[in-house]
Amino acid sequence: MTFADAKQRFSNRVADYARYRPSYPAGVVDVLRTECGLRPDHAIADIGSGTGLLSELFLKNANRVFGVEPNLEMRQSGEEHLQSYARFTSVNGSAEATALPDASVDFVTAGQAFHWFEPAAARREFTRILRPFGWVVAVWNLRDRESPFNRAYEDILMKYGTDYARVREAGAGSLRNFFLDSPFFERGLPNGLLVGWEELAGLLRSASYMPREGHGNFVPMMDSLHELFLSHQENGRVFMKHETHIYFGQLGDGAN
Repeated sequence: MTFADAKQRFSNRVADYARYRPSYPAGVVDVLRTECGLRPDHAIADIGSGTGLLSELFLKNANRVFGVEPNLEMRQSGEEHLQSYARFTSVNGSAEATALPDASVDFVTAGQAFHWFEPAAARREFTRILRPFGWVVAVWNLRDRESPFNRAYEDILMKYGTDYARVREAGAGSLRNFFLDSPFFERGLPNGLLVGWEELAGLLRSASYMPREGHGNFVPMMDSLHELFLSHQENGRVFMKHETHIYFGQLGDGAN
């Protein structure tokens, strides 16, 4: 997996991403309160904050949030979405160079983004910006690949994706490469989606590893998706079984 183009992959996906990507359950904050002692007075650096889906959970918890996003279009979308939150600050930065001061945050978080980071450089940067005993948290909405609909959806991703297999492989190893010998922990929360055709099509289009309109595989891909939708829909909706996975740990002995 290379990281050179990761910061620009979503430039032409922003509208679909903002409109159709699922959010994260409020229970994420509850888990972090219990497991990591999250309090409203803690400062959060949300890395790869994108359109603001994860940042918003912490803003609703009254946290100060620095949304660090390297992609201009995604950053502008997040600024628009979160403009009503006075405790949100948008930052032009990346996991490897956040532009935040030393020891300035209590939590570093990443929603659906950790696999785009260069592990060694991100680890150094997170160590620098975290206060003593700070936490690193990665959150993903993951499909249950065992459900019949999701298995067939996965087949479409594998058949038509431009580099889906590579991205999926990178996601599996990104946390191990980042935490190295530092322990990290996992919790899961149900987060299923009940979607119509428009939402399903938009969700697929939002993925950076799928062909865009104009690509030779775009029309057959969408035809296959529509056939799948029609074969599984009930009352114009299909259920996509998801679970939100929360991974959290401290670097070294936690004292940075």
